Amino acid sequence: MLFLVSETFNPYFNIATEEYILHNFAEDMFYLYRNSPSIIVGKNQNTLAEINYEYVNTRKIPVVRRLSGGGAVFHDLGNLNFCFITKRAGHEGIDFRSFTTPIIDALLNVNINAKFTGRNDLTIDGKKFSGNAQYHHKSKTLHHGTLMFSANINDLSAALKVKPSKYQSKGIKSVKSRVTNIASHLETPLTIEQFIDLIAKQVISNDKQRYLLTEVDKKQINVLVKNKYNTWDWTYGKSPSYTVHNELKYDGGTIEFYVDVKKGVIKSVKFFGDFFGTKDINEIENTLKNIDYSAEAIVSALSDLNISDYFSKITITEFTKGFFA
Repeated sequence: MLFLVSETFNPYFNIATEEYILHNFAEDMFYLYRNSPSIIVGKNQNTLAEINYEYVNTRKIPVVRRLSGGGAVFHDLGNLNFCFITKRAGHEGIDFRSFTTPIIDALLNVNINAKFTGRNDLTIDGKKFSGNAQYHHKSKTLHHGTLMFSANINDLSAALKVKPSKYQSKGIKSVKSRVTNIASHLETPLTIEQFIDLIAKQVISNDKQRYLLTEVDKKQINVLVKNKYNTWDWTYGKSPSYTVHNELKYDGGTIEFYVDVKKGVIKSVKFFGDFFGTKDINEIENTLKNIDYSAEAIVSALSDLNISDYFSKITITEFTKGFFA
């Protein structure tokens, strides 16, 4: 088994690296990486239903869709991600226990009694510190999981916070759990770098297995980032169909937003409320059909119109927030 530690905190690159390894390496790989603050959503999720859009957009937090199913997770530099990419002996189904056992064993070495619980979690004293997911491709399995070492739990909560009734979606909703950091349970403090070594030594027997990405590897991974992982279509367009109903109160009155979205594109939108305007809002509704459901696309589509002609006493910035509030 080869061993790779990422040299970057770029979430697009690190998630794309998983797919690159899966398709381009015959040997098994154990891969460790950390991401700068970012949200990683499951393959089958409605991205916008999982994130606090205003919080994420204001802070420019990257949102990346991964290959595997499961729920949305918040990453930061206090979170270590581990990934096994291996050949399957047979065509077994989903098996989380065998891949998480080395993690549990590593923690036992520092007197932390972690347990595998529920469907895909690792816990300490009943609190979750690791969620796991898998993706199967032909004869190979990609298993990855989070290890919350010293993550900012407040940021985690804020970035994923969303009104449960805001979206009526066919996607999978994330399950919010009580969480904890591994560092809080250590008898002797460790840096996250020391923790990485602890995990690596449990899985890898010697340094000869260490692999460094070549320039060719990096170039091909960056192509995958550009063409897939850092695109609107992959992150939002793969979401299932959903409807949005938001209400915005502003100085000129109240606007209700009803939006039908399919594959990340607005198919229809209707506005209701007690607002005033001098022009017919049907013009706005028709202008917004068949554009991406993003703040940038909405602003661009309406750039030639004076929004206050349709909704008195509101700016384009305020109006756009109503789609995601």
